Amino acid sequence: MIVKSGFMELSSPSILEAVSSAVEEGAEKLVVVPVLLANSRHTTEDIPRLLRMKKGQSHGTLRIKEREVQVVYCNPIGADPRLAEILLDRATTALENFGLGTKIDSMNDAGNEIFEESMCIIRQLLAKDFEVMDPHTVPIVERVVHATAEPEFARLLTFSKDAVKSGLAALRDGADIVADVKMVESGINARTVQRLGSRVLTYTDDERTISLADRMKITRTAAAMQIAAAEGLDGDIVIIGNSPTAALAVADIVKRNVARPAVVIATPVGFVKAAESKEEISTLPVPYIITRGVKGGSAVAVAIMNALLTMARQ
Repeated sequence: MIVKSGFMELSSPSILEAVSSAVEEGAEKLVVVPVLLANSRHTTEDIPRLLRMKKGQSHGTLRIKEREVQVVYCNPIGADPRLAEILLDRATTALENFGLGTKIDSMNDAGNEIFEESMCIIRQLLAKDFEVMDPHTVPIVERVVHATAEPEFARLLTFSKDAVKSGLAALRDGADIVADVKMVESGINARTVQRLGSRVLTYTDDERTISLADRMKITRTAAAMQIAAAEGLDGDIVIIGNSPTAALAVADIVKRNVARPAVVIATPVGFVKAAESKEEISTLPVPYIITRGVKGGSAVAVAIMNALLTMARQ
C-alpha cells in the first residue's frame, strides 16, 4: 500500500502531484480520502473536479503519465471519536506545559466515564474469552476492541511468549518506537511517550529512504525500515500498522541478524501480502504481537501501542 498526502492550496504537494507520485511508485488503483471533519465545497466539488469526477460520483478513471488508473473517492474521515482522543491528548500536553492542566479536568472526567462504560460492555461481551486469556494481554485486547468496535479481534490478536513483558521493559528503559507510517505515529500518545523518555520515529520522509527506495525499486516503507535498522533497532519497538512490505523488510532484517527489536507489532490490513507478512513476523526469534489474516490496520496498531504505554506507566 502506498500512502500519499496532497493539499488543495497553499501547501505542497498538490492533490494531483500526490496521486501522480503514487502512480509512479506503482499504484494501480487510487483510493482518495479527504482528511476533513465534514463535507464541504472542497469535498463535494473541488476535489472531485481535480480527479475528473462529477459531483456525487464515487468511482472513475484518471489519466496519469499515459496510464489510465481507477479512482475510488471516499467520504471525509468525519468527526470520529478516535480523533477526539488525539485532540484531547495534544491539548492536555500543551496546557500542562503552561501549568494549566487542571483547566480540562472536567473534559477528562467525562471522557473517562464514556471510556469506562465502553470497557464494561466489552468485558461483558468477551467474558468467556478473557477467562482463558493470558491476563497480561487482556488490557491490550480491550483497547483494540474499543478502538475498532470489533470483538473479533479478541480472537485475531496473537501474542508470542513474553511479548507484553518485553514491550513493557523496553518502554520503561526509554526505548524508541519506530513506526512504518506517519498515520501510526500521529495516533500514539505523545505525552506518555515523552514521560517515559522514549521517542516515536518514522523514516518514510527521510531523504535516505527516498533515495534507497528509488535505487532499489522497493516501497518507501520497506526502505524506511532498512534506514531504521542502520540507525539501530536493537531493543527498540517496531510498530507496523499499514505496510506489509515494511513487515517483510523487518522480517528480513531480523533473519539476517542486522537488528533485534524488543518487540514487533505488526497489523497491516489488506488482501495483498498483509496476512503473509504477519505470518512471516510470527516465525521470527523475537517477541511479536500480530493480527492473523487480512484484518488489522493503523488503528489496531495504535491501540496496541497505547495500551502498552498505559501499562508501562502503571
